[in-house]
Amino acid sequence: MKKAILGKKLGMTQIFMPDGSLVPVTVIQAGPCTVVQKKTNEKDGYEAVQFGYDTYAEKRAEKLVNKPEMGHFKKAGVAATRYLREFRLEDAASYEVGQVVKVDVFAEGDKIDVTGTSKGHGFTGAIYRWNQHTGPMAHGSKYHRGVGSMSANSDPSRVFKNKHMSGHYGVERTTVQNLTVVKVDAERDLLLVHGAVPGPKGGLLLVRNSVKA
Repeated sequence: MKKAILGKKLGMTQIFMPDGSLVPVTVIQAGPCTVVQKKTNEKDGYEAVQFGYDTYAEKRAEKLVNKPEMGHFKKAGVAATRYLREFRLEDAASYEVGQVVKVDVFAEGDKIDVTGTSKGHGFTGAIYRWNQHTGPMAHGSKYHRGVGSMSANSDPSRVFKNKHMSGHYGVERTTVQNLTVVKVDAERDLLLVHGAVPGPKGGLLLVRNSVKA
């Protein structure tokens, strides 16, 4: 059965396992998520569930949520949330609008994929952005961190697409696959995942079953 939840990255720490080994873990504030909408084959052409995460206070929602979105939440009879994301789940029909999904849908040992937005690094050169090799670092070289040769001169007389060059690095949708759930703290809505996940602290994360497990 496919499972999914929205969460927020809190940071990294390390914990001891029962065998005495020390493992690095990422702490994710996962859920609770509210089912805001159900997509059906009859009406929408496919089955999916829309989750809302990070509920606004009523006065805060009046300032930050526009009228179309507020109408969407009122139709579902749920409080306005900061994030809305849709998941195609095999058992989408079993969910009901207004249902609350908590972190305990996952268990220790589950394999998951975590999707987030990678950290932004601004405008960077080819060496930092693409792990390109430097030029000779001797004093006479005078070419250390440049992009290198662009293309041939007469043929093709242009730079090919996808040439590794300087540019905006980061702020991309990134997925880390096959991470292991080390611990689930249902009381505090915490998910401890072995290893690192994309994005900065406080960044939104989509947690799903691993597709390659």
